[in-house]
Amino acid sequence: MHYVFPPAAPTGIPVAGTEAVFPVRRVYCVGQNYALHAKEMGGDGRQPPFFFSKPADALIPGGGRIAYPPKTDNLQHEVELVVALSEGGADIPVEKALARVFGYAVGIDLTRRDLQASAKEKGRPWDMAKGFDQSGPIGAIVPAAMSGHPQKGRIWLSVNDAVKQDGDLAEMIWNVAEIIANLSTCVELAAGDLIFTGTPAGVSTVVRGDTLRCGVEGLGELTIALV
Repeated sequence: MHYVFPPAAPTGIPVAGTEAVFPVRRVYCVGQNYALHAKEMGGDGRQPPFFFSKPADALIPGGGRIAYPPKTDNLQHEVELVVALSEGGADIPVEKALARVFGYAVGIDLTRRDLQASAKEKGRPWDMAKGFDQSGPIGAIVPAAMSGHPQKGRIWLSVNDAVKQDGDLAEMIWNVAEIIANLSTCVELAAGDLIFTGTPAGVSTVVRGDTLRCGVEGLGELTIALV
């Protein structure tokens, strides 16, 4: 095949404890999947899950220095458990969903909250609020063979050493298996897909010069600096 110019290199996420790299196909995200966060964003109760996407090249494996994005005066953080799939399918039953999981990682869904609020008000898509450059820092993927399938455990984020988000995976409205099953009714999932599973309460505005450190129990930590 002759390309008119060289194609971009695929996005790969390191696999913890190995020299292997997980090749990313698509990145899906679940909105308002912790009850307290849903309330702070104006939601209420156990609503059916809804999804949005980030481009794969918005991911920043390993974190590090992140450019503060343009067109916003209200950049906010959302620490999340990320699910990495090694197998996909459509209409996956809940009881078979975890068999599709390769592993888990800690990630941050950076959000231009002012752009999101404006889009919500006008009934427009969230793409520019969620899918901008460098909007998805992510740590190494820990294989499920090492971590198991976490049902509970601390998930947290600090800004300049002040803890802002401090929750537990057990507080998720929809658990990992349910998320996979629900998402697979909308699209056919495949190996290489990542799913950001939502964030606990405590999101806050960050500025240039801030250092964000976060973690999920059993999956390590991730640090970024906004420059």
